Amino acid sequence: MTANPLPLAEKQERLLVFTLAGIQFSHILDFMIMMPLGPSLIAALKIDTQQFALLVSIYTLAAAASGLLAATFVDFFERKGLLLTLFALFALATLLCAMAPDYQTLLLTRGLAGVFGGVLGALLQTIVGDVIPFERRGQASGAVMSATAAASVLGVPASLMLATALGWQWPFVAIAAIAVVFLGLAARHVPALPRRPTAPAGRGWRQSFGGIGAVLRDRNHLMAMLFMTLGAFSTFTVIPYLTLYLVGNVGLSAQQLPMVYALGGMAGFFSARWIGRLADRWGKVRTYRLIALLSMAPIFMQTHMPPMALGWVLLCSTLFFTLGLGRAIPAMAITISAVQPPLRGTFLSLNSAVQQLACGAAAFLGGLMISQTPAGTISGYGAAGWLAIGLTGLTILLAGKIHMHTRPPAA
Repeated sequence: MTANPLPLAEKQERLLVFTLAGIQFSHILDFMIMMPLGPSLIAALKIDTQQFALLVSIYTLAAAASGLLAATFVDFFERKGLLLTLFALFALATLLCAMAPDYQTLLLTRGLAGVFGGVLGALLQTIVGDVIPFERRGQASGAVMSATAAASVLGVPASLMLATALGWQWPFVAIAAIAVVFLGLAARHVPALPRRPTAPAGRGWRQSFGGIGAVLRDRNHLMAMLFMTLGAFSTFTVIPYLTLYLVGNVGLSAQQLPMVYALGGMAGFFSARWIGRLADRWGKVRTYRLIALLSMAPIFMQTHMPPMALGWVLLCSTLFFTLGLGRAIPAMAITISAVQPPLRGTFLSLNSAVQQLACGAAAFLGGLMISQTPAGTISGYGAAGWLAIGLTGLTILLAGKIHMHTRPPAA
């Protein structure tokens, strides 16, 4: 295990958590911004929907590959140095996205951003576990993860407005600038953490791969991983092309798109805690099944929506985002509870990588299912919606087949 640093003063701890949340905000926003930029990128780069699908999926595929690789070595390096190196390279890759002169270069730089950004989320939570005392660890972890909602509520609308006013390159410039600010804060406020001892030489590497093997030999682990993979796949067959459909088929303007993400993010942010309490009180599987069943309606409406008034569009999209995020809360609670506690860290690292692969594959498959007509409308989006509904139904069946460990392990 990594040696514990000296306890931080209250102010130092707050600054550390703020810094880690800022890093989370930066790399989550970098991933999220690609989807609403779809109409701008297709027009500016003169690409089709399949090429745009690859732009979205390359980030998640690269992140999955780097996450799998990092699971074998992340404990063998000093935490602060690794964080600063990865975050600096991520900021550079994001800036290179803004400087890309053509589609091929942008595809390469998006892949590089995924390689470095894919490891950051797990590393941030590792630092929280290493530095923050147990009695405040949940609060600190929640503060870091809340940056994901902030990226949706604040970052995406602001980036869209920036892209509309100045061009698609400028959101990437802004994200890189934000990353540089938090890189400086990380250099100052993240404490140095010694790496884990690995004597005798090579033993730690065998232990890392042995843990992966132990996870994959457990049928319940595989069932939980399949459950999460299908859930991620169902979401990403639809969501990367939401803005294309809203602009091309429903008739929204680029200036109206930020409202879709702002309202959806706010509703999801405020409903998340209520759904979490409901899952603990009413049962995790029962809560998941209810919310997943309810989520099928906005999936259908979102993928079959005709031109209509803005108010109705916002109501539907807000339900879509709220129930999509809402079902992920009990789903993660089920999955965490399904893992044998000694293998939880290894499982969650693998699960994160597999979900990234599923998101990338789903985005690519969704791009093959839809096409854009010369008039700018999207065809095939309804078929992607039916696939998402079918996969959601499978997760409802799988949820009850996962065994959850409800008692702590014996000492």
